[in-house]
Amino acid sequence: MSPVTPQDGSAQTGVRREYLILHGFENERPEGHWQRWLADELGAEGHGVHYPQLPEPYAPVPADWAAAIEAELDGTDPDAVVVVAHSLGCVAWIDYARRHAERAASEGGDAKLAHRVLLVSPPSSKVLASIPALEAFVIDAPAAIVADALAATSTERAHLVVGEADPYTPEGIEVAYADPYDLEVSVVPGGGHLTMDDGFGPLPIVLELATA
Repeated sequence: MSPVTPQDGSAQTGVRREYLILHGFENERPEGHWQRWLADELGAEGHGVHYPQLPEPYAPVPADWAAAIEAELDGTDPDAVVVVAHSLGCVAWIDYARRHAERAASEGGDAKLAHRVLLVSPPSSKVLASIPALEAFVIDAPAAIVADALAATSTERAHLVVGEADPYTPEGIEVAYADPYDLEVSVVPGGGHLTMDDGFGPLPIVLELATA
């Protein structure tokens, strides 16, 4: 894992993609949030952007968030889909991907959902378990099953983007996510949980990785 310094600009591939942007707990997609900025930037480049308000953000239910994710993906081409999730949205994606992979395996179908997945500042299960409203999101499946599901549902290896000293992964991102699930990691120096309170705002590194 090595620090990455955000830079302005993004790769111009000429390929139209479908971006699914998933917010976190208590997020009502406010103006000024880096995900709102990202949606605007991607739309301006001519890409399709799905940035849904997930149900009951202050009292989220995993099954309801999974249903919302599935509805957004309906009719999309997995080879064109890029997922960018933040905080609880990352955990919701992981849970959805695991269940989708299990279903695909039982039915003998293709499990792929996306070409690329960026998981930005996912909270650890230790933290989720300490918040009553989020206990149901704790990842309780064996790490190997989750790792296999993430690999099966995305063409590329899933990529973590995290802030240095994120209070929502007190044990460290390597212990909480990178090592057990075999994920790539990019670190934003001084980033914290990469929220508006942490100064984000535009987050160029995510735009770069999303459009590379």
